[in-house]
Amino acid sequence: MHSKLRRAAEFKAGRSRAGFTLLEMVVTLLIIAVLATVAVPSYSDYLIRGRLQAGVGVLKSSRERLEQSYSDNRSYAAADGSCAMAPFTDSDSGFAYACSLAAGGQQFTLTATGTGPVAGFRFAIDEAGIERTLIVRVGWSSAPLPVNRFIVRKE
Repeated sequence: MHSKLRRAAEFKAGRSRAGFTLLEMVVTLLIIAVLATVAVPSYSDYLIRGRLQAGVGVLKSSRERLEQSYSDNRSYAAADGSCAMAPFTDSDSGFAYACSLAAGGQQFTLTATGTGPVAGFRFAIDEAGIERTLIVRVGWSSAPLPVNRFIVRKE
């Protein structure tokens, strides 16, 4: 009889060590939740910064293409009087690009307007190479806008 009790006690003790208690599971989930609340916004900002950098890169390369067109034609305008660069959207950066002309086709302003994940951002560059941030999302900059530089990270 004594051996049966001993076996039952050993079985019960071994069983309780085989799993996790409810308290251990709750503490683990709480730690994971706290880490997620910190990591997810940081990762989201990281992805947005990458898209902003890509958008600014496309804006600068578009300016260079317009400068090449100017050196060939002595005007930023196409034959029909519109800008030599047609409006387009870049799916990688999430920006829509447009060109406006001034001074009879001798000046231009390229504008990149964020769409989708980068909605709320707008950048511009002109024929003189002046880079401007026109609009940013709330919390990205405390500088009064527009500012003569590209804001591509939180300040």
